[in-house]
Amino acid sequence: MLVQDDLLAPDVVRDPYTYFARLREHDPVHWNDRWGGWLVTRYDDAVRAFRDPERLSSDRMAHFQQELTPHEREKLHVLIKYFSKWLVFTDPPYHTRVRMLVNKAFTPTSVERLRPRVRQIVHELLDGVARRRRMEFVREFAFHLPVIVISEYLGVPPEDREAVKEWSDETSRIFFIRADDPDRRERSQAGLVKLLEYFEPLIHDRRRNPRDDLVSALVQAEERGDLLSHDELLATCTVLLFAGHETTTNLLANGLLALLQHPDQWDLLRQDPSLSRTATEELLRYDGPVKATFRWAKVDVELGGKTVRAGDRMLLVLASANRDPEKFADPDRVDITRNPNPHVAFGHGIHVCLGAPLARLEGQEAFAALVQRFPSMRLADDRLEYHPTIVSRALVELPVEW
Repeated sequence: MLVQDDLLAPDVVRDPYTYFARLREHDPVHWNDRWGGWLVTRYDDAVRAFRDPERLSSDRMAHFQQELTPHEREKLHVLIKYFSKWLVFTDPPYHTRVRMLVNKAFTPTSVERLRPRVRQIVHELLDGVARRRRMEFVREFAFHLPVIVISEYLGVPPEDREAVKEWSDETSRIFFIRADDPDRRERSQAGLVKLLEYFEPLIHDRRRNPRDDLVSALVQAEERGDLLSHDELLATCTVLLFAGHETTTNLLANGLLALLQHPDQWDLLRQDPSLSRTATEELLRYDGPVKATFRWAKVDVELGGKTVRAGDRMLLVLASANRDPEKFADPDRVDITRNPNPHVAFGHGIHVCLGAPLARLEGQEAFAALVQRFPSMRLADDRLEYHPTIVSRALVELPVEW
């Protein structure tokens, strides 16, 4: 089968689902010569890979360093040091120990306590645009809600939010690989350094003066006499800030677009806002914020009839797994009543997204409010553009009117 192997080709960025559907049907574990790795596109194969941390590694920094010269490794030593401690890039036993400590501070129960405040923020943001009858949704809503929520939860004061968001965006450049960003490594480290410099005194203050925020909870988190080290605290604060807004912005924008493109589902949610929970799950499945995530083979592994050799890298394609007709009935249709909905938009297994409860909560409150307050909302321009990245599904703009 002849296939377009440029993952950043305009048609693949615009519509990855058609591209991945062809692979899923004809070559579900596909060697992409241009990218230099395997694309895993079927649901069962992706879940099998997620459940195999013994043989498949998430240690992105180990492989990243192999791509660097000694001079580059020295130049990027701060980035390597702290990204090597980000939970998303670590394997057991380190991952097991630190995740257990962080879980104690970041529980679904503690997140649920935020619901009234999240609802308040949603309506305050919508109050600001209601009279205009038009907004650019990404910039004026989807950008702000997650930043405010994760900043407040961590304990970042309002006056620091914009700067912290800017540094986090710079940090993200190394992950959301773009075709037009040649100095992304250096800019990513510079953003990370700013975040580390910011969180250093904040952590010191919370050790002496604990508050009702996540940084204080992380400082105090303990399991069988074990605590997070200072470097682990810094790494965890930066990854939670980073993960707490980037992907949720995309969830909100992609989800609203899907609802607007399926007016029957928009009307169904408007008539019954209690469907916001199943609606959010379906929007995550249908057009989630992350297209794919990485793994590396520690040993030779058989997957989907192919032999993945030790050292090979894989792209577990969440966007394709979530549209697999072997797992989901009528997968290319939005059905906000779909239940059960075992999507893998947040990953699966030991690396399932730590911030999933918070992202879900924000999506539920935002979608319920939007359909209630702006029942006549529609796209103001259907010429949509996506950022050219391999792993994220991110709209540049989403202009809407009502």
